[in-house]
Amino acid sequence: MSSLLRVQGRIGQRTLLLTTAAVPLTGWAVHAVALHKQLAATRKDPLTGLLRRDAYTARARRLLSRHGDDTTVVMVDHDHFKAVNDTFGHAAGDAVLAATAARLTAWAGPHAAVGRLGGDEFAVVLELPADRLEQRLAQLVRMLRTPVVLEDDRTVDVAASVGAATPHAVGARDLTVVQRAADAALYDGKHSGRAIVASPAHTTVPSTNGRRAGRPGTAAWGRAA
Repeated sequence: MSSLLRVQGRIGQRTLLLTTAAVPLTGWAVHAVALHKQLAATRKDPLTGLLRRDAYTARARRLLSRHGDDTTVVMVDHDHFKAVNDTFGHAAGDAVLAATAARLTAWAGPHAAVGRLGGDEFAVVLELPADRLEQRLAQLVRMLRTPVVLEDDRTVDVAASVGAATPHAVGARDLTVVQRAADAALYDGKHSGRAIVASPAHTTVPSTNGRRAGRPGTAAWGRAA
């Protein structure tokens, strides 16, 4: 009987040691998860959930490097967005931005880089072969023209201008060059209701930080401008 008690005692001690050892490991695991969430939050725009500029840029460059000429850079800018805020209020403007982010994410797919560059300006880099480019861009324009229904059931008519560029068309794989060309193409077709694909001439448009020089808009984060 005493031998059985001693064996049970040893088993109990081992169980206690294992349980005690697991506590700090569990604590570190919880801490690691929390840290990961904090780091992820710094990469995401709080309003739309899309990548912020730096995180978007890093992912976009990786995609360009990996997929080369099968990659397309797409720039998106809302048409008459200030009128949405003025007519419906900033909460409605935020809802429109969130809806745009959801539509871009759905259109581009899980492997793309989708970012909010500021205000009502967005960028996407995705693997998109040239033979599907025109069809897919037309699909995107239609998606972005779908009215947004607010929580109070009001409907907001929306539209966005779209510019695209491919490394093959502009003769470069550098993100700054390709994105500048896509941005210039966007403004060539502003309010036209169709996507414009950049030509080599769009790479010569003066730019600041990869964006068309003198372009209107804001780089403010958070609430809609």
